[in-house]
Amino acid sequence: MTRRVGRREWLLLGGAVVAGWGASVVLRETVSVGRDVSANPVARDALATGGVPVAAPPGADLTMLVFTDYQCPICRASETELAAAVGSDGKVRLDYREWPVFGPVSENAARVALAAAAQGIYPQLRRLLMEAPGNLGEAVLREAVERAGGAWFTLAHHLGANRAAIDRTLADNARDALGLGLAGTPGYLIGNLLVEGAQTERGFRRAFARARHLRSG
Repeated sequence: MTRRVGRREWLLLGGAVVAGWGASVVLRETVSVGRDVSANPVARDALATGGVPVAAPPGADLTMLVFTDYQCPICRASETELAAAVGSDGKVRLDYREWPVFGPVSENAARVALAAAAQGIYPQLRRLLMEAPGNLGEAVLREAVERAGGAWFTLAHHLGANRAAIDRTLADNARDALGLGLAGTPGYLIGNLLVEGAQTERGFRRAFARARHLRSG
């Protein structure tokens, strides 16, 4: 008989995962960041296609695709680090590729986020979903949409009318993630540099520098 995992156990598991993330980041700071995937045609096509833009500053000279899941604790831990690195750099175009790998709840949250883009609230909603505690059920999603400035019933109608197209987007994201060789979330395609797993703000800045070096080399 399968025993349900309680809230306290999920919290303990999340804490253990984040603690492991911290230890892995410390080790990763001493090694070269990412790998060159310029020879991979999937990387070229993915960069050309882009994703849902969150930050597209004038004069951006580097495009970054972010493959994440709202229920991924490592994605959540890295999100503020990523925002700080992108903000301090000022020339990184940040595009998100929804890649829900944690099951049906994650898939539904990703669909809602993509549908929210039609109302222009994707960046705000993304932040709220990354910060939302507990399970991302319909009540949590609806509250987040409304807090982001969106209309839930408008979103639900858009999602119903465009379900097939949204599912194709998720399928394309999964295909590209696997084609790049990602084993799970989070994953970052920064120009021709593929970075996997958690990063600190400093780690992201190192990745930006290396991606630019690869382009100019």
